[in-house]
Amino acid sequence: MKIGVLALQGAVREHLKHIVLSGHEGVTVKRVEELAALDGLVLPGGESTTMRRLMDLYGFTEALRQSELPMYGTCAGLILLAQDIEGYEEGHLKKMNIKVRRNSFGRQVDSFEADLEVKGIEEQVNAVFIRAPHILSVADEVEVLSEVDDKIVAVRQDKYLGISFHPELTDDYKIMKYFIEEMVAKNQ
Repeated sequence: MKIGVLALQGAVREHLKHIVLSGHEGVTVKRVEELAALDGLVLPGGESTTMRRLMDLYGFTEALRQSELPMYGTCAGLILLAQDIEGYEEGHLKKMNIKVRRNSFGRQVDSFEADLEVKGIEEQVNAVFIRAPHILSVADEVEVLSEVDDKIVAVRQDKYLGISFHPELTDDYKIMKYFIEEMVAKNQ
C-alpha cells in the first residue's frame, strides 16, 4: 500500500521510515493532487497553527476535509483531526469527534518518554511526549486506546487514528503498523 506523509512541517522522514519498516511504500505529499494516489495519510507533529496556515495556503484544508482517506495524526496531527480544540472556535479537519487541549503536558523542558499499553497492540509502545496535547473528551463512537496519568493520549474513530505522542522519534513502529493494518487495509 502507498501511505503518504503530509510534508509541510514535522518529522516527515521519520514517519516515512516507519512506513517502510511496516512493509509499505511511503511517499511525501506536498501537493493536493498527490492525495489521489494514496491509500492512507499521516499528519505528522509540528506546530498545529503553523500547519493549518500552510494547509490553507496550499489548498489542503478543504481537500482533506472532503477526503475519505484513512488518516493518522501524531501530536499536532491529532489536533488537526479533532472536532474541537479547547480555546478555539472550531477545529481544523474535524475528522474525529474529540476535544483536545494543546500543550497539556507542559513546555519543551517537560518532555518525557514512556512505555504505554495501547489497546490492539500486544507489546508496549515507546512514546515520546513533546509539548503534547491530550484528549479532554470523546464521543461514544470514539475508542480510547491509551492513557497516561488519567489523560487520554490515543484514540481511534472509524478509519482515523490520533495520538498525543511521537513514536516516530523512536525505533518503535508498532503504531504505524497498527494504522496500516487496522485502518488502511480494512478500508480498501
